[in-house]
Amino acid sequence: MRYSNLHNHTTFSDGTHTIEENILAAIEKNMCSIGFSDHSYTPHEDSYCMQGRDYPAYLAELKAMKEKYADRIPVYAGLELDYYSEIPEPGTFDYIIASVHYLIINGRSYGIDHSLSPDQTGCIEVCGGDVLVMVQKYYDLLCAHVERCRPTMVGHFDVITKFGIMPEEDERYREIAKTALARVLKTCKYVEMNTGAISRGWRKLPYPMPYLLDTLRELGGEVVLNADSHHTDNLTCWFDEAVELLKAHGFDHINMFNGTGFDRVAI
Repeated sequence: MRYSNLHNHTTFSDGTHTIEENILAAIEKNMCSIGFSDHSYTPHEDSYCMQGRDYPAYLAELKAMKEKYADRIPVYAGLELDYYSEIPEPGTFDYIIASVHYLIINGRSYGIDHSLSPDQTGCIEVCGGDVLVMVQKYYDLLCAHVERCRPTMVGHFDVITKFGIMPEEDERYREIAKTALARVLKTCKYVEMNTGAISRGWRKLPYPMPYLLDTLRELGGEVVLNADSHHTDNLTCWFDEAVELLKAHGFDHINMFNGTGFDRVAI
């Protein structure tokens, strides 16, 4: 099937290729549309994100590319919005992906998806050495973020598991995650299936994990298939396998953005 992907990073943040290079790669892959979601500016940790002053240039470039390739592929202007970023004015972007990339505890930021040590291990230490305290803080922040910014979709829901140190088989962990997912879905029913960690060798399965897919389906949540791509080679990474995984967990469609909302596409 033909795919869309709304979660892509470019040289405006921590991606490898320009917007246009990504568009040309999407056309070559016969994708039906592509969206861009470079990282929002965060004042506490700006090593991977856009600066606030970059937003106008980013939007201007996307507008130019939309017009240039209008007869070849739809191009959408999005933003991956972190909890610690300023919420943009409605209508500034075509869509918003709500994600949490780090926690601030006692005035210090701890990245939860960019490095294993010292960020995640250090964060566990300041949580009294209890990983489940850190887990609860992460999911509480993600829920608060979604409720505050009311995004188009929720990004890499359980990204806190990226480095394999979360006790994912522990029912206490799973209960925290499932409770958070139920809370998120009350505000935003669209959750991405994110294959980005697979393309970079961190994981063998996408986010959310299969048991969370079951909860998502049972609660009426909807899946948007995204690659969290930082390189043109990965625009549809693991998408065929992701579709089969969704089928195995009872899904019969995914959702593709049309510029204002989502269309169901049978799988």
